[in-house]
Amino acid sequence: MKKVITYGTFDLLHYGHIRLLKRARELGDYLIVGLSTDEFNAFQKHKEAYNTYPERKYILEAIRYVDEVIPEKDWNQKIKDVEKYDVDTFVMGDDWKGKFDFLKPYCEVIYLPRTPGISTTKIKEDLK
Repeated sequence: MKKVITYGTFDLLHYGHIRLLKRARELGDYLIVGLSTDEFNAFQKHKEAYNTYPERKYILEAIRYVDEVIPEKDWNQKIKDVEKYDVDTFVMGDDWKGKFDFLKPYCEVIYLPRTPGISTTKIKEDLK
């Protein structure tokens, strides 16, 4: 079984998120999503999600492409997660290109193109 992992906040879920999850899942047989906790967002990412961690987790678990959701508590857990969950492929949007190349000795690293014209930041700006 080929396992794929990706990470994110996944707040104000939109079609760009779904496209990323679908394309990530197509790269393997089992998709794990590392979901940023509220504490991680606040104290390390310096951003606030509209939906709480339990709400975002509930939404992600309802998506057919997602097999498992785990908490992302800090930037440095990725190597441990790749080893713990026996991950074959790490996937992120290409806005992070090069930032996770340190994982290459542990698994394949793929940066997928972002969906043009949509982001949580754009949604928040449009709603203002």
